[in-house]
Amino acid sequence: MGKNPVNKTTLLAVRFSAMGDVAMTIPVMKQVLDTYPDLTIVFVTNKNWGALCQGIPRLIFVPADLKGEHKGVNGLFRLFRAVRAQFPGIRAMADLHQVLRSQIIRSFFRLTAVKVAVIDKGRSGKKALTRKDHKILRPLTSTLDRYRAVFAKLGYPVAADTPGTLPRKPAAKQQIGIAPFATYREKTYPIEKMEVVIRQLRERTEAEILLFGGGKEETAKLESLAKRVNGLQVVAGKHSLEEELRIISGLQLMVSMDSANMHLASLYGVPVVSVWGATHPYAGFMGFGQREQNAVQLDLYCRPCSVFGSKPCFRGDHACMEELAPEHIVGAVMRLL
Repeated sequence: MGKNPVNKTTLLAVRFSAMGDVAMTIPVMKQVLDTYPDLTIVFVTNKNWGALCQGIPRLIFVPADLKGEHKGVNGLFRLFRAVRAQFPGIRAMADLHQVLRSQIIRSFFRLTAVKVAVIDKGRSGKKALTRKDHKILRPLTSTLDRYRAVFAKLGYPVAADTPGTLPRKPAAKQQIGIAPFATYREKTYPIEKMEVVIRQLRERTEAEILLFGGGKEETAKLESLAKRVNGLQVVAGKHSLEEELRIISGLQLMVSMDSANMHLASLYGVPVVSVWGATHPYAGFMGFGQREQNAVQLDLYCRPCSVFGSKPCFRGDHACMEELAPEHIVGAVMRLL
């Protein structure tokens, strides 16, 4: 934990989640901090995501070890006591997650007369958007705006068009990042089709192509791909998060699923060609500053069938990805280049 700041007001923000969801909070908190120079935000999140907070003055990262020291109610109470002891001036809490863990934390703080504001996840709208029958296909409030609304409730409104990206560090040579994986199959473009995309890009551009991914299994697939196609550089599995963010900040553009890499690129204002299958930008998870015109997707009666892509394809054919031609993705990339 960092030193207690001397700024006039200190807010606590909490988001326990996967990296992509946490990454979406960062530009919003930067907007808030840039708008209110007397404000400090203490951000409690997964212990592995500290690199996301680097380079933002008055954003203090506090690691939560939810599988160890801070596991369970007793662990969360230890976390509460540690945060309160280190930052006794906390005046309000922004619950950016609205799950059981964050509910417990905010209950502890409410007992100490700390004001609390909670995100409205818009569950009824998302249910109508993703249900199988009588689907209501319309854009919902973005998650970014939902985060902004929490801070507005605490007295810190910001305009959506306020700058919120971090400085980019352009590479010496034009580079394209490709992140072909996602947590769930339903929002992952088939790797054999992505190979076609990469081969076409190799033919049409001189840009270096960097491959991003996640775990060991994904990295192995990317290494295999790099052996089949010349001129690919595998970034996945070889760098710390801090180093990977530095590489991403230098990209000309990123090709990503509806996944963490879209949001990591968005931190630096890197344009993203996003590929959408079971999920849909209408659910509100488009990356910060990204344009829906750069989203590649098929109009199907069944889309979207899930908010997060966690539900199996009820059709069984994964048409939203299987029928998406590689040329659609290549075309979107070439328009941006």
